[in-house]
Amino acid sequence: MSASSSTNDLRNRIIFTILILAVYRFGTFVPLPGIDPEQLKIMMEGNQKGLLGMFNVFAGGAVSRMAIFALGIMPYITSSIILQLLTVVIPRLQKLQEEGESGRKVITQWTRYVTVVLALLQSTGLTYIFSRGSLTGGISLIPNYTPSRVGLIVLTMTAGTAFIMWLGELISQRGIGNGMSLIIFASIISQLPASFGGAYQVTAGQGRIGQFSVLVLMFFLMIVGIIYVEQGQRRIPIQFAKRVRGRKVMGGQSTYIPLKVNSAGVIPVIFATSVLFFPALIATSLPQDNRVTAGIRNWIDVNLANSQGTSWFYIFFLGMLIIFFTYFYTTIQFDPVRQSDMIRRQGGFIPGVRPGISTTNYLSHIINRITLPGSVFLASVAVLPSIASAIWDIPLGFSGISILITVGVALETMKQIESQLSMRNYEGFID
Repeated sequence: MSASSSTNDLRNRIIFTILILAVYRFGTFVPLPGIDPEQLKIMMEGNQKGLLGMFNVFAGGAVSRMAIFALGIMPYITSSIILQLLTVVIPRLQKLQEEGESGRKVITQWTRYVTVVLALLQSTGLTYIFSRGSLTGGISLIPNYTPSRVGLIVLTMTAGTAFIMWLGELISQRGIGNGMSLIIFASIISQLPASFGGAYQVTAGQGRIGQFSVLVLMFFLMIVGIIYVEQGQRRIPIQFAKRVRGRKVMGGQSTYIPLKVNSAGVIPVIFATSVLFFPALIATSLPQDNRVTAGIRNWIDVNLANSQGTSWFYIFFLGMLIIFFTYFYTTIQFDPVRQSDMIRRQGGFIPGVRPGISTTNYLSHIINRITLPGSVFLASVAVLPSIASAIWDIPLGFSGISILITVGVALETMKQIESQLSMRNYEGFID
C-alpha cells in the first residue's frame, strides 16, 4: 500500500466518524411526536437538576428537547452491564467469551436484543413519567395520554436507540475509535459550554467569581491527573527459557506484562452511573398516597434523584460503587490463573517466582495492589466536582464522571490513531 493511499484511508476513517457523529447530533434536535411544545419550552427554561440533568448530559441535550434520541445510548450500556454480570455466573456465556471472535459476535447479538427490550421498557417508563410531570416540576409534556399516542412515542424512542446503536457500530467498523464511547463523548462535550456558562452566571451574579476560577483550575488539574494515571503502568518482567531445536536456539528473550494502574478505564464510572439510574426511575413511579411507598420515594428523591451533586449520601454511594466496579471489571479482564498458565505454556517465567501457583499468587497480589489506588483515584475524580458543588452551592451541569469519560475516550481514540499511523511508519500525534 502506497503512502498516499494509506493516508487517504486514515483521513476517510476520521471524516466518516465525524459525519456519523454529525448525524447523531442532528437526531438530538428532532422532536418526538405528540409532545406539547409550549410545556416543553417552559420546562427548558427551568433549571433542571438531578436525574433529568444526568440523563440530559448523557443524551447530549436530547431529553430537554424531548428528541427522538432522548434515551441516548444508556439502554445499550445497561444491557452490556447485564451481559458482563451474567458472563461471570453463566458457564455458557463464559465459554462463548473464550471462543474468541465467533463467541463475541454471539454475545454482541444478544446485547442488541437486550438493548431493544430495555429501550422499550425505559421509553414506556419515561413516557409515563413525563405525562405525570414527576421529573419536570409537575409539567406534563404529554397532554393526551392515549394508547395510540403513547405507542407512537415509545416506538419512536426505541427506534432512535436502535439507530444510535447502529451508528456506534458503524463507527467501530469503518471509523476511528469505539463508536459507543465516541457517541457518549460527543454528548458530554456538547453540554460543557452551557454548563460552564451557567456556573459563571451564578458565581458572577453573587460576586463569587473567585470560586468559578477555582472550578476552572480544578477542571484542568483533573484532566492532567487523569492523563497521568491513565499512562501509569506496572511492568511485570517475563523471561523465556532457551530451547534447542535442531541447530537453532529458541527463546532466551525477555519481555514484560504491562499492568495499568487503571486497567478498567472509564467502564466502572459508566457502570456505577447506570446503577444509580434504577432506584431514581423506580421512585418516580411509586404512588404517593401510600405511606410506605411515599417515604421510600421521598428518601430516594432527596438522596439520589433531585439532589445529585449536593447529597452527601449520593457522593459516598457513587464513590463506593466506582471502587466496587473497578475491582469487578479488573477481575473479569485479567485472570491471574489464565495468565500464569499462558506464561508456563510459552516457556516463560517471572524472575524470582516459581511457575504455577506461586506465579498466580504473585500476579493476584500485584493486580490487587495497583487496582486499589486506581479505583480510589477514579472515585475521587468522579465525586470532586460534586463535593465542590455541595460546599459552595453552585449548580454544576458537568461532573467528574463527565470529565473521566471525555478524557478517557479522547485518550483511547488518540491511541488508535497513533497505532494506525505507526503501522504505516508515520510520525504520530503522541510522542
